[in-house]
Amino acid sequence: MNILLCNGSPRKNGNTDILLTRIETSIRQAGYTAERINLTALNIHPCTGCGHCETRGSCIIQDDMTLLYEKIDKANRIVIGSPIYFYSVTAQTKAFIDRCQALWCRKYLLGETRPDRDNRLGYLVSVAATAGGKIFDGTRLTIRYAFDAMEFTFGGELVVRGVDLKGAVTERTETMEEALQLGLAICRSDRKQ
Repeated sequence: MNILLCNGSPRKNGNTDILLTRIETSIRQAGYTAERINLTALNIHPCTGCGHCETRGSCIIQDDMTLLYEKIDKANRIVIGSPIYFYSVTAQTKAFIDRCQALWCRKYLLGETRPDRDNRLGYLVSVAATAGGKIFDGTRLTIRYAFDAMEFTFGGELVVRGVDLKGAVTERTETMEEALQLGLAICRSDRKQ
């Protein structure tokens, strides 16, 4: 099974990073491996809306996203992690998602769909400083539509409210356990195929 962990947090060793590390640890404990991608370390230009992908199914911009398209295509599972910035994902995560327009065009404009779509699962990991009841609503929609374009079915989420200080999520033992369980669930989902 090919598992991608995409970290969209610009804060090293921040709460999102810690949860993704915990998930990765449990994936390894289950006998699987995952590739960790730090989106903030990559050179991903924003979508320019040029329309090239509408007829070609590929993006004309040649940057680090070019390699990510291949990784997305080969993945069976993907986890996108991002803290909440103004009720949405970080700019780095959004640039990554926006560049998946090429994948959306392949699917919806060019009719290129994957026969294994139902066997590909995507997961959301997100942390917010505030505890607002709707704090994750925008992110959930964005991620679900991104997964649809990438041809992943939404598999689940780990969202955490009211965590702001760097590393504070480690003080929430139940949340750390949930991260461990999510990693194991990702691996168990492979056995169900």
